[in-house]
Amino acid sequence: MTQITFDPTLTVNDAVARYPRTVAIFNEFGIDACCGGAATIEEAARRDGADPDALTEAVRRVIEGDAR
Repeated sequence: MTQITFDPTLTVNDAVARYPRTVAIFNEFGIDACCGGAATIEEAARRDGADPDALTEAVRRVIEGDAR
């Protein structure tokens, strides 16, 4: 089984394209995944007023869970 590890330099658009289940996480955190999707996950969190650490951890869990 291949293990997928979270890449913190992923943009919101890349995360959504590669791991569609992340859409729910971005919505939960109020992240603009449409027009603001070119930003990295951390940049988007700061821009949209979300906790960058909490968002990154939630996205990481979804991405790494997709490999199972």
